[in-house]
Amino acid sequence: MRTLMAWPTGLAGLFLPRRCAGCDRPLMIGEDSLCLHCLTDLPRTHWHADPGNPIEQLFWGKVEVRAASSFLRFQRHGPVQKILHRLKYQGDRAVGVQLGRLMAEDLFACPRFGPVDSIVPVPLHTSKVRQRGYNQSQVIVEGMCAVHPLERPADGLLRVVRTSTQTRKGRWDRWANVHEAFHVPDPSTFRGRHVLLVDDVVTTGATLEGCVRALQAIGDVQVSIFTAASA
Repeated sequence: MRTLMAWPTGLAGLFLPRRCAGCDRPLMIGEDSLCLHCLTDLPRTHWHADPGNPIEQLFWGKVEVRAASSFLRFQRHGPVQKILHRLKYQGDRAVGVQLGRLMAEDLFACPRFGPVDSIVPVPLHTSKVRQRGYNQSQVIVEGMCAVHPLERPADGLLRVVRTSTQTRKGRWDRWANVHEAFHVPDPSTFRGRHVLLVDDVVTTGATLEGCVRALQAIGDVQVSIFTAASA
């Protein structure tokens, strides 16, 4: 009976093959969410080892960050935009996990970011999690920890204010939108630790700045930042 029930699913896989999140080509056997072509051509930044890289510059004069970088360059209508859209709006958690695995392999080869004590995804407000079904940054963190296991404090950093979308806001409006939006319920969770803050994409850095401020307000904590993409 189990074989008969699985048979239509197998046929569906033949006639409706899984497609690459980056280019929409049918995936070959052994490929995950991204085809070999997209994996090879991902626009990596190679910024991790460079102090003063463009991501670190976003936080100069605002908050103290131990190290910061992005994995990929965001290109409008390019594969990175398609990958993140699949993850964020189309419920494709698998591509987020694969992205996280790639990010971990890339980042933790760089000694400037280690050792890390805790890894924390940028949180969503609970209402947004209910609407979307998951936090895309949390999914990325799951993939990263599959490669490099790290402590992931549950609800260590919370978004306590539901903010409007940042997409069409300028730098000042973005900062005002997330000012005091984040909270650390138990300061002892992070005190004396090096925290890696992870997000899907960074534009002006306002959201990440709000997270860093909340973490550093507890005292005696170092924060590094790593995002999947830089827009």
